[in-house]
Amino acid sequence: MRLFIAIEIPGDIKTAIGGLRVDIPGARWVPVEQIHLTLAFLGEVEEAAVERLTEELARIHLSGFELSFEGAGCFPNRHRPRILWIGVVPHPHLIDLASRVREAVLACNIPQEERPFSPHITLARLKLSPSQAFDAFLDQNKKLKLPRFRVREITLFQSRLTPHGAVHIPVRSFSLAIAGVNGTL
Repeated sequence: MRLFIAIEIPGDIKTAIGGLRVDIPGARWVPVEQIHLTLAFLGEVEEAAVERLTEELARIHLSGFELSFEGAGCFPNRHRPRILWIGVVPHPHLIDLASRVREAVLACNIPQEERPFSPHITLARLKLSPSQAFDAFLDQNKKLKLPRFRVREITLFQSRLTPHGAVHIPVRSFSLAIAGVNGTL
């Protein structure tokens, strides 16, 4: 199974993000329903490891936190952009959560990338050199603000590749709530 672990974005914010789309030559926009914040991409995982992974992820408990967004940018840089993104404020609880997810994944002997976690929402993948439309998009959205939302769970997704692109299927969600915090379980 091809898997990743992510934070789901509420529907109203996904719609707002979808409304940012403009005509950028060579841009392949992420479908609105698939917008999410990836905590860990796992790639192909043997089905036998999935049960252990779900056990490890279920052990992650911390209080929910506010997720907020700031600006737009690209990877690897503005001169050779391949990924267009919206920035996510690196809240300490988000960084802690990403670290705990990484530890859970590594405990299952699933290899992870060495590069540090860089919180962002992927908007589009770019195939062509930067254009005026690309530059205008970044300039117009460098101070972008979207509504905040409270993160209360993470989700393990399967990414099934099809001729029309990837389809993301939730496998299982995991509550982050600690018993007794803010009256939640």
